[in-house]
Amino acid sequence: MKSILKQLVAGETPSRQQIKQIMLDITLEKYPHEQIAALLMALQLKGITPDILLGFRDALLQTGTSIDLSPYKPLDIVGTGGDGKNTFNISTCACFVVAGAGYKVAKHGNYAATSVSGASSVLENHGVKFQRDNSTLLHSLEECNFTYLHAPFFANGLKYVAPVRKALGIPTCFNLLGPLVNPCRPAYQLLGVATIGQVRLYHNTLSQIDVKYGIVNSIDGYDEISGTSDFKVQTRDSEIVTTPESLGFKRIKPEEIFGGSTPQEAMKIFDNVLNNNATQSQTNVVVANAAYAIKLITDKPIEECLDTARETIKSGKALQTFKKFIKLNS
Repeated sequence: MKSILKQLVAGETPSRQQIKQIMLDITLEKYPHEQIAALLMALQLKGITPDILLGFRDALLQTGTSIDLSPYKPLDIVGTGGDGKNTFNISTCACFVVAGAGYKVAKHGNYAATSVSGASSVLENHGVKFQRDNSTLLHSLEECNFTYLHAPFFANGLKYVAPVRKALGIPTCFNLLGPLVNPCRPAYQLLGVATIGQVRLYHNTLSQIDVKYGIVNSIDGYDEISGTSDFKVQTRDSEIVTTPESLGFKRIKPEEIFGGSTPQEAMKIFDNVLNNNATQSQTNVVVANAAYAIKLITDKPIEECLDTARETIKSGKALQTFKKFIKLNS
């Protein structure tokens, strides 16, 4: 640890392997909290790089609980969080639309850090009991195209840094790791980030992992396609900046996709979308994110993917998928 801290003080960036070994040693409780705190702050000041993220990811996956869903080539839709916008559960809702359209989805999520309702919050409030047994998770994926991986059940190494993160009370590199440590290592990932800088960071990180990815960012700071502004879509091979109007949508006002002040308010919006009685803006933002996820899997034109996502809600297929998931996991 001391050698890494000396490197950082000297302005040098540790290698991926060095960071991985440090994290492995942290899980063996080799270092006092003061040294871990110093490391996290030094990394923040130096600037987070792909090698830093990948080193921590390597260690967390190695020390965590994995699940093999590779034969199904699942998708995950996830946001980094921390955008401060407090939207309703757009990514989770979009996952059920994609699953309702017939594609396998393995959603990795947790309780909310900065918003009213995280993925685990909205599912738990519907009576879902989180699962960690491989056969149960696999059965859910096979029966309704959707399975949920509650992050605390899998990333065992995070408990060793939790007290330090809580004491620091500011974002660290661990706030960026959630989307990178899905224990099933999905074949496809649509990742929402809050800043253009994060688009570049995750692009340079994910390009070193075996995953077909799309990174989305709304220019006004949402970690999803919000419909409130122009948005960027970055893949391994291309990047575009486009508009809600290009999707056939009217531009949305921030208050139209606000998640409310309680988890129950956010859950009501979530339910309304799947029941096809939400506002047009609430439905459109889910359709947009689901469509880009479907495009990632199929390479179909975005217009066709939008039609698929919209029809999946209107036909009730998304709702049926959600109800079946609850039945299988309650």
